[in-house]
Amino acid sequence: MFLRRRVRIETERMTLRLPSHSDYQAWSSLRQQSRDFLLPWEPTWAPDHLSRKAFTNRVYWAQRANSGGTAMPLFMIRRGDGSVLGAVTVDNIRRGPAQAATIGYWIGAPYARQGYMTEALRAVIHHCFTALDLSRLESACLPENAASRGVLEKCGYKYEGVAQSYLQINGRWRNHVLYANLRHDRRGRTDMG
Repeated sequence: MFLRRRVRIETERMTLRLPSHSDYQAWSSLRQQSRDFLLPWEPTWAPDHLSRKAFTNRVYWAQRANSGGTAMPLFMIRRGDGSVLGAVTVDNIRRGPAQAATIGYWIGAPYARQGYMTEALRAVIHHCFTALDLSRLESACLPENAASRGVLEKCGYKYEGVAQSYLQINGRWRNHVLYANLRHDRRGRTDMG
């Protein structure tokens, strides 16, 4: 299976790879620095969210999930200076007739609105459709998250609807807008090619 190998996706400015124990300091600093920026869009952080132990568990989960073919959690590492910028996680990978997965992502406040997430997401989508042979990628975000909706649309996602009480975000159940990206998308096309 393709997922058992060490994953490394290169973009113009970044390397996307599994998290490692040595990323702890950079990750925890960025998450702490970006707390106010991220909290409106994320599930409530556990009390130990930024602890080394929680990060160690995150690294082990990433390795197991990748090896087992159920998820591909990737850190976005800027090539120029090695900074952790954020993360993209391909999760809930479903094989068989579905050949689908869910993609979630976050970016640190200092790196927002610089095109990093669009660049990373495009590369991950390409990897999912080619190397992983997936057919459908799903993502969801809060309706008012214009930045996230813009990234999804720039990356070829199409709006599919609203899921009521989809996830608990910042401590309460929230509706989400659902988007999907299809490898062989014909929606809206009039050409026969």
